This record gives sequence, C-alpha cells and structure tokens, in this order.
Amino acid sequence: MTAPLTRSRRAMAIPLGMATVTALAFLPNVSASAAVPQAPQQAAADATALSYVVNVRPGHAPSSTVKKAITAAGGTIVTTYKQIGVIVVHSSNADFAKTIRGVRGVQSAGNTRNAPLPAQSTTDVGTPKALTADEITEVTDAQAVAGQDPLEPLQWDLPAIKADKAHEKSLGSRKVTVAVIDTGVDDTHPDIAPNFDRAASVNCVTGKPDTADGAWRPSAAESPHGTHVAGEIAAAKNGVGITGVAPGVKVAGIKVSTTEGYFYTEAVVCGFVWAAEHGVDVTNNSYYTDPWYFNCKGDPDQRALVDAITRASQYAERKGTVNVAAAGNENYDLAADSITDPVSPNDATASDRVIDPSKCLDIPTQLPGVVTVASTGAKGIKSSFSNHGLGVVDIAAPGGDSTRYQTPAPPATSGLILGPLPGGGWGYMAGTSMASPHVAGVAALIKSTHPHATPALVKALLYAEADATPCTDPYDIDGDGKVDAVCEGSKNRNGFYGWGIADALDAVTK
Repeated sequence: MTAPLTRSRRAMAIPLGMATVTALAFLPNVSASAAVPQAPQQAAADATALSYVVNVRPGHAPSSTVKKAITAAGGTIVTTYKQIGVIVVHSSNADFAKTIRGVRGVQSAGNTRNAPLPAQSTTDVGTPKALTADEITEVTDAQAVAGQDPLEPLQWDLPAIKADKAHEKSLGSRKVTVAVIDTGVDDTHPDIAPNFDRAASVNCVTGKPDTADGAWRPSAAESPHGTHVAGEIAAAKNGVGITGVAPGVKVAGIKVSTTEGYFYTEAVVCGFVWAAEHGVDVTNNSYYTDPWYFNCKGDPDQRALVDAITRASQYAERKGTVNVAAAGNENYDLAADSITDPVSPNDATASDRVIDPSKCLDIPTQLPGVVTVASTGAKGIKSSFSNHGLGVVDIAAPGGDSTRYQTPAPPATSGLILGPLPGGGWGYMAGTSMASPHVAGVAALIKSTHPHATPALVKALLYAEADATPCTDPYDIDGDGKVDAVCEGSKNRNGFYGWGIADALDAVTK
C-alpha cells in the first residue's frame, strides 16, 4: 500500500475539499515500464514483536545490569548506539517498556510503534502513469536557453530563490554531501547518478545499518518521495532533465521508511548517527517520525522517542552536520496554545487529541538546532497547506501550491515542484517536503562557499542571507473573504517565512 500523506511530507493537503496531490504529472525519458532497481527484502520477524528504544547514559556501552534486564524482560538487543546511549530492542512482551524503565541506569524507554514488525516487504504498487506522446511534446516545446537543462524552464522554483543566478557563479563543491533521510533514493537515475555518494548511503529501516549494494534504493512498491527530494537538492547540470539547487554537490540516500511508508524512531536514530559518522554536511528530513505526529513528553513512551532522536540529531550537529526539516502540511500554527491532532497513532486506532505544541513535539521538525522550513508557492507567499508559527519556522522556500492558488509565470505550467522519479522519469509533487530540500541545497552552497564553517555558522548565514518577507496579511489564499491563517511577527522574522525566503545567490557570493 502507499503511505498516507501525513507520514512523509511529500504532498500538499489543499483546503476546501480539493483532492490531495502527490505526483500530478510524470515526464519520463524512458519507457513507463522501466523497472526501479530493487532494494533488499526485510528479514522475517516475530509476528507479535514490537520495537523499542532504551536510553541510557551516552558515551558508554550498556551496563551488564541493563543488558541482563533487557533479556529478563523478554527483549533482544538489535543494535546499540553507545555514542548517544540509545539501545534498539525487539520484544514481544507488552510490558517490556514499563518493566525496563524501572531498571537502574535506564533514563527512558518506549515502544516505537503499535503495529507488529512486518514479516517481510511484499506490497506491490503500480508504476507512475507516463505522459502521452502529445503531452511530452507540449512539455519539450518550452525550449531551454543556453546552459539550461531541458526541463529547467518548468522549474519556477529555481529563480524564486535565485538559484539560476547562483549557478552562474558556482554549482557547489563536490566535497560537500547532502544526505536525504527518506524513503530511499534511486541512484541509477540519470539526474542523480553523477552526484551520488555511495559511501554515505545506507538502509537504516531496521535501526541497524545495512550497507549492501543498493540497500538505499526504493523498491517498486515504495514511494518515489526520496528520489524526488534528492533531485531537487542535487540533480546534475548535465544536459538531462532538471537542475538541482546545488547541482555540483554530492547527494546520499539514507533509507529510513518501511515499505508501508512508516518512519520509525529506530530508523531515524540510525540515519542521523550514520550521517554524523560518514562526513555528511547537511541532512534533509521531509517527514515526521511515526506513529505520533506530535510526541508528548508527559507520556513515557513518547518522551523516550523524543529523547532518542534529540540525542541523534544533536550528535550529528556536533559532528558537523546541519539538519534541515519540513514544517508539515496541515496549515497548523505550531506556535498556537493548542492543536487538535486527529491522526495519532497512525499505525493503530487514532483519535482526536488536543495537544500543546510546546510540550508535544513534531520530531525532528521541532527539535533544538534543526532548521524548520515552511513552504511558499509560485507567487512567493505561504503555500495553502504549509504549517507556520512564530519562533518555530526558521526559513521558507518553494514547496509549490495548487495552480488555482498560485500560478507560475510561463513557460512553467504547474504550481508544483518538478523532480526525478525512480526508474528514470520526472514528476510534479508539492509540500513542505519539497521546500525543505531547497533549503538543504542552499545550505550546501553555503558550506561550499565556506568549507570550514561550523553548523552554527552555516545556519547563521542561511538566516542572515534569506530575503526578509513580511507577513501576508490578510492571508486569504482561496479568495473567499475568510482568513485562512494568521501570521505574527515582523518583516525580519515572522510565523509564515521565519527569517525570510532562502537565497541561493547570496549563498555563493557572500
């Protein structure tokens, strides 16, 4: 099955009952039946087992007391990240977390899911529908000028952040790597292959790194999300397809989502730690960690998930990595006193629950140090779906919007974002998932320009160089006379655009 839109931030949720959009058009340069390179299958698991994180003191292997207690409580250690004090455990004991929390040396522990571990990945999903020959001809009629890749005229998002002008100065450095922590990346795609970093790529779905060749790729059953994101960041300027924001840097794939589309804590922890230890300069995180949209620290299970991913993301930053994340697609005000979360837990029975977003966190989006990205459309204003919030949103970038709301200037024809799809094609998607990689690309250009910059300095430059954008007030995106969201703050920092809209030209010239 395909994952619901709330799992990965891969598509916009348009208000007023309009259909949610994933990929609206596909522009293949190969046959529609081209096979996606297959990722390895997951190993069989106990049909009743759940996965847990057990958090202990960082910097040390788990004590013999903790290890014995895990075994006594019916747990099996899958892997240990002693750098951050996180142990990944499988157990069929429903009381495992409750039992282990009482053990000396355990600081927090919780189950990462409500559904049992899958026996194997077997779901089948059809390949995307290709454009007809007439549609392809219509697209190619938008002729690229000298120096542009063939489909670049359709990328209204590049001039929106001055990336086209930046490319005249620099394409970015091959010494810089951006890792896409996501659904997997098809490194055989002609737009991605020239810049792919094999050494920094891995499959982290089980919580333990799998470095088998191709393990980072999505299977035909899985979402094209990660491949699309990777291309937005670093699609090569090579006379094929589209151009990425930073087409001269390297891109890696860190696969963390199950075939069903779940991004569980143990996988995300693995992804951040892997990035930290494999020379990754920037990570892109266009998802929230399942099964809770918001993780409430007052709940012992959810607190353990926040603890584990906070440790992992901060470890990556200490090792030199800038972490960039999508703000989400529900038009929530993340600085509000309360939000109704109707989707959690999304792998069991969800119910409407009212949460305080200052105490119940969207992770990794709301974690300390993470760059939180809101989305703008072709008219340069907040996308209809984009989450927002003063003091939460750090920066904004193009993520697309319905053409009904924000129509791009010709020759672009879609208000969504064009990117590569597994199997050698291209397609349109929209969401803060598409905004985040634009910022990750700009961060990579800053790192290219300032190779010795720390993550703190890269972020400071990212915000200082952003184009300050005042609140859109009133914000009536559908023109029905009703305010659709309220923006608070000044021109220099507000809830819709943070410090402003990312600027790729400043990234390579300042």
